[in-house]
Formats: sequence, C-alpha cells, structure tokens
Amino acid sequence: MKAVNNIILIGMPGSGKSTCGVLAAKALCKSFIDTDLLIQQQQGAPLQEIINQKDAAYFQKAEENCLCALTCENAVIAPGGSAVLSAAAMAHLKALGKVVYLKISAENMRTRIKNITTRGIVLGKGGSLEEMYALRQPLYEAYADTVIVCDGLSVEQVVEQLVRQ
Repeated sequence: MKAVNNIILIGMPGSGKSTCGVLAAKALCKSFIDTDLLIQQQQGAPLQEIINQKDAAYFQKAEENCLCALTCENAVIAPGGSAVLSAAAMAHLKALGKVVYLKISAENMRTRIKNITTRGIVLGKGGSLEEMYALRQPLYEAYADTVIVCDGLSVEQVVEQLVRQ
C-alpha cells in the first residue's frame, strides 16, 4: 500500500530540504519529519560527532536503518543528502510517497554551505564538495519523481512549487 500523501525532499546539502520542507508542511497541513534529527536522537549525538567519532560508514548505516524503519502518512520528509547512497533507504522512501529533488548547482551549494566542518556532511576520506556533488547528482536525478530547479528561486517560490505539485 503506497502512502502517496507523503512528500520526500531529496537534494544536496544546502538545497533547502529542511527550510522548504517545514514551510511546505505548514502550507499543506502535513507533519514535517527531518530524518537528520531522528538519527541524532537515536544516536544521542550530533551528525558530525557521529561521523568524527565512528566513521562515515557507521553514519551511513545508521541513516539507512533510520530511513528503512520510517513509517508515516501525510508528511513532508527531509532525509539527509546522503540518503541517496543507500538503495534500500531510497526504495523505502519511494514506497512512502512522491520524491521531489530540490536541485541546485554546485556553485550555489558551495555558497550556501557555511558550516562544512560541523554540519554532518558525508564526504569520505579527503573528499571534496565537488566530488560529492558529482557522485550524488545522478542519483538524485534517478530517484526523483519530479525535479524543482531551485537556483534563482526564493524559499517562498520553491515552497509554492512544492505546494502546486
């Protein structure tokens, strides 16, 4: 049974999943679920601390477990940007509802991310934002049911497009 009343927002760090998700949830009378917060609650630590003290692989497994266990209806869900690295997690999220890719350029992502060392971004050993972008961008495209190109749009304009869809 597919709960098509959920909206799942995927995209790069800084694409506006959480910010736009909260506002879209309000406008659509839905609940809002930020899975990064769920992971932090389950692990008892901020994302970056989990990555630093354990490692990226541990974090990604914790994220996959959290996403695969998620059950909800009538919600806007904002998984972390690395959710697309898990086929199992994405299959589960796609079964929960419509997947919307909030697409931003690599340049816009770099401009928006101010706290790279504390934000909890899975880059891999010595990885760069550019490498992360190149790896994830085709995955976002593949998993998306629809795409909103966010470059040049205000938060309000992105939310308006989410509500219309």
